[in-house]
Amino acid sequence: MSNVVAIEHVTLDGVMQAPGRADEDTRGGFVHGGWGQANADEVMGRVMGERMTREGSLLLGRRTYEDFYGFWPHQTDNPYTEVLNNTRKYVASNTLRDPLPWRNSTLLSGDAADAVAELTHQPGGDLGVLGSGELLRSLMRRNLVDELVLMIHPLVLGTGRRLFDESDELLALRLVDNVTTTTGVLIATYQNAEAAAAEDA
Repeated sequence: MSNVVAIEHVTLDGVMQAPGRADEDTRGGFVHGGWGQANADEVMGRVMGERMTREGSLLLGRRTYEDFYGFWPHQTDNPYTEVLNNTRKYVASNTLRDPLPWRNSTLLSGDAADAVAELTHQPGGDLGVLGSGELLRSLMRRNLVDELVLMIHPLVLGTGRRLFDESDELLALRLVDNVTTTTGVLIATYQNAEAAAAEDA
């Protein structure tokens, strides 16, 4: 079976909206886009690089997929572009249609959570979720997320779309690893405590 692993930048108050660029996601009048860039360092790059080179596929929501496709294939001086181009990408969307433009991209049909549940039973590496807040929350509500890798930035924004919203149910997590970067970002890896306890039994 494959594990679903979410890898997310969040602030101390849980905001995950637009960490990369000012124009990444301005929904709701969000004006703090690009808040994560100042905290990038070699430690974060190394940890993310190790994650990106693991065997597996990506799960992306429509907005994140289109944003990534508009940016990453045009970057040439970084270690991520080739990996992202060559990685299988599963995309949850009710509006996109096949064929998807970015190579190695597959549109999930029907309910996204049902489709992901089916994917977890297929052979292969982890299914990694990047960004894709709505997709991620739908997977968490179905107890389909096995691991959360949170890059927790020492920053409080006060506004913005958050990783967890008021409709989310109780989710017990177990800390299994943590690394602190030179800029004070805590990279904390949590496992779903219920699923981990079942495996340990």
